[in-house]
Amino acid sequence: MFKTTLTAAFVSAAALGLTACDVQKTQEGNVQVPKYEVSKTQEGSAQLPKYDVKGPDVNVSKTEKQVSVPNVDVKTEKKTIEVPKVSVTTPQEKEKQANAGEKK
Repeated sequence: MFKTTLTAAFVSAAALGLTACDVQKTQEGNVQVPKYEVSKTQEGSAQLPKYDVKGPDVNVSKTEKQVSVPNVDVKTEKKTIEVPKVSVTTPQEKEKQANAGEKK
């Protein structure tokens, strides 16, 4: 059960990480395709756009929580176990934190 919970936490963190990316186009693209009639009248060239992709910071740690777990008698009891703790900081949040630090 612990492995299932841990796996679910990591899958959730991964899904969150993928959706929290900040993508900005840094260069416009330019594509010129060759023009054809009976013969070629123009050379083709292509310049693809460039992107900077900044992913979020994902921190995974452990914290102790009390959860109900069944014992051999099929009764539940409180036990303290370690569960994953995930925090995600998006690029926008990091930038706000950096700007707040500069103003002080």
